Amino acid sequence: MHWLFGDQLGPHFLTSGDGCPGRDTPLLMIEAKSVFRRRTFHRAKAHLVLSAMRHRAAELGDRLTYVRADTYRDGLQKAAGGSPVTVHHPTSHAALRLVRSEPHVTVGPARGFLLPMDEFTTWADGHDGKRLRQEDFYRWMRRRHDLLMEAGAPVGGRWNHDHDNREPPPRGATGLHIAAPYRPREDDIDEEVRHDLDRWERDGEVSFVGRDGPRLFPATRAEALTALRRFIDRRLATFGPYEDAILAADPVMSHSLLSAPLNLGLLDPAECVERAEAAWRAGEAPLNSVEGFVRQIAGWREYVWQLYWYFGDDYRHSNALRHTTPLPAWWSELDAEAVGAHCLRTALAQVRDTGWTHHIPRLMVLGGYALQRGWEPAAVTDWFHRCFVDGHDWVMVPNVVGMSQYADGGRMTTKPYTSGGAYLNRMSDLCGPCRYRPGERTGDRACPYTAGYWTFVDRHRERLAHNHRTVQPVRQLDRLVDLAEVRRQERERGDAPP
Repeated sequence: MHWLFGDQLGPHFLTSGDGCPGRDTPLLMIEAKSVFRRRTFHRAKAHLVLSAMRHRAAELGDRLTYVRADTYRDGLQKAAGGSPVTVHHPTSHAALRLVRSEPHVTVGPARGFLLPMDEFTTWADGHDGKRLRQEDFYRWMRRRHDLLMEAGAPVGGRWNHDHDNREPPPRGATGLHIAAPYRPREDDIDEEVRHDLDRWERDGEVSFVGRDGPRLFPATRAEALTALRRFIDRRLATFGPYEDAILAADPVMSHSLLSAPLNLGLLDPAECVERAEAAWRAGEAPLNSVEGFVRQIAGWREYVWQLYWYFGDDYRHSNALRHTTPLPAWWSELDAEAVGAHCLRTALAQVRDTGWTHHIPRLMVLGGYALQRGWEPAAVTDWFHRCFVDGHDWVMVPNVVGMSQYADGGRMTTKPYTSGGAYLNRMSDLCGPCRYRPGERTGDRACPYTAGYWTFVDRHRERLAHNHRTVQPVRQLDRLVDLAEVRRQERERGDAPP
């Protein structure tokens, strides 16, 4: 019998070889209610995961035993007893500990990623386990997989097209006015899932945050392929220039929305980057957009997955900046209406309503606010994991601990990623209607991001002064004549919503 976890739902998890299932091997899937009892997940995320699992079970028919149990151990005992079971390498440290603790379970290689773990270990060890920069890894991956390469060199003569992919939104525009992303239609399985979640909540067995509107993300392989095809054919061409831009009325912009089906295993990353490259070679999408998309998957996504395992489970407890402030209730409850700052209210409302925002609101609006306020990084990581439909442990630990909160002190990135209101004003339309002004640090109209940025630099002055990428803000700090007032103002703000 071969066990499929709920994020191992694509056909590439059924191919034989290397301890993987054969064509006729019986299959097992376990729906464990304890997963939802342990943490308060976003309702839309719970819906998506259960819908995807149950859809896959319906597709596999009699070949699969679908067990609904209290825990994974209970389900495994019920379905297999002590009979031999195989499973692909799970995607979290906790799940790996579980399967390795069962003597009759054999763990096979990971699937759903581009690079075997041992090859990454060899690459990382070759860098002494230090300076494991994403750009170096990305170029190595491009060469190894022959992605956007010609005669051993990057097509177009450049590895990196970020210069072309950091445009602010078009002036005066409320949207990009391109083809809408693929949205699935719900069916009887979705209705059953929603009924079950309602019942569990009524019975007090579980609780959720956020809203569960119509399902927005693919739950089947067929839906995922349709979403991929629509993105490549109708949205990829405009992805690059505005991938870092934010428009309040167009939260999706040209983003692919493929992270959720990728992380459920419904798509294989290889097919995504190969189709994107094929679109460029056919003259259907510009190189900067294709390179930006390939970088997201073959560069960043793969890098995050590999670092999660390379750094080990203790990495999640990193707290180099010694941030210990707990998350306030308004944040944990996704109470966007309590927030006056337009950018934060907009991002938090989108999380509440959909369980998704693109990477810049995640990093610069949500993560930036948490970093500036000194919130405890493990709690911030847990929040992102629970509240985003594409949030899995392997995704959020490096992304939040390393990238967003700089809690590892620079093992993953070269500087903290946070900014004042000027950056948000340049890259979005969010500051115009806001009650705060991005250029003001003190007073009733002081931007919480601008004031928060300078208090963050002030709090970590010594560390930042020794980093060549952050020494300039420290020098600027000494020129602020109102620094004492900024400190006082931000102390009084406390954990109240801005």
